[in-house]
This record gives sequence, structure tokens and C-alpha cells, in this order.
Amino acid sequence: MENIIVIVHIVIAIGIIALVLIQQGKGADAGASFGGGASQTVFGSGGSGNFLTSSTSFFAAIFFASSFSLAYFAKEKAGGLADVGLPSIQEVQVIEQEVPVLDEVLSIDSEAPVID
Repeated sequence: MENIIVIVHIVIAIGIIALVLIQQGKGADAGASFGGGASQTVFGSGGSGNFLTSSTSFFAAIFFASSFSLAYFAKEKAGGLADVGLPSIQEVQVIEQEVPVLDEVLSIDSEAPVID
């Protein structure tokens, strides 16, 4: 199930990138007043803006849903690490508190000259 969601996630990400690159910028409408507006009749009289914008919104919603589902699967896998034998966060904190700390600094005798 997780592999299917990863594949869908990647395909949707590529689709979003393609849709964003296809869309025109806001300044592109200025050229239509000088006779360049006939090329936008492929998607109807409203142009491609509404179609591409709604498609991008739809793909973005699916992308967020797949992101949340992948995060859920990652959380479930992280919870299963205790079954493998790895220590939990609480056990690691207890181990860190039991480690003795040296109170004095160890000095290493060296014959290297000291530069002031």
C-alpha cells in the first residue's frame, strides 16, 4: 500500500510541475490586446486559465493527502522499531543521565611550542 502511495505521490508531483510550467504569467494577457489572443481558443472562450488553475488545485489536494498518508506510514514504522530491539527515546535519555562526566580537564603533555 505504501509503495502505491509513493508512486501516486511522485506522479502527482510531476503533474503539478508540468501544470505550473504550462500556465502563463499575469503579464501574458497584455499581449492579447495587440492581436495575440486567438491562440487561447483551444480551451474555450475563457482561455486555459480556469482549466489549468482548477487542475492544479485538484492535483495539489491529492498531493497533500498523499503527503499526510506517507507521514502516517512513517510514524507507524517508527513505532515498530521498539520491536526490533532498538531503544526508545526514554531509554536513551536514562542512559545519557547515567554516563559519568569528567570534572577535571585532561591535559596532554606535548613538546610542541606554545604560540602566544
